[in-house]
Amino acid sequence: MPIVVDIDVMLARRKMSVGELAERVGITPANLAVLKNGRAKAVRFTTLAALCEALRCQPGDLLRWEPEPDPDAPEDPVAVTARDAPAGP
Repeated sequence: MPIVVDIDVMLARRKMSVGELAERVGITPANLAVLKNGRAKAVRFTTLAALCEALRCQPGDLLRWEPEPDPDAPEDPVAVTARDAPAGP
């Protein structure tokens, strides 16, 4: 999924447990784990705001976008180039 959730990073920075954050935000630890592990399909702005308030951070500290890998692109362009190069002098 191109949206990556970095709640675990902020939890570590704040030295806070999942249970404590869930209690402060008002959601169950199970629902927080779904969000933290990137399995959530959506997040309400009210929940995001509560997470930011509890962790004293900005939404961008919790969420980031990463492009999806191109299935047609080679895995490692350097390895492909070396493999396809002619052998010997």
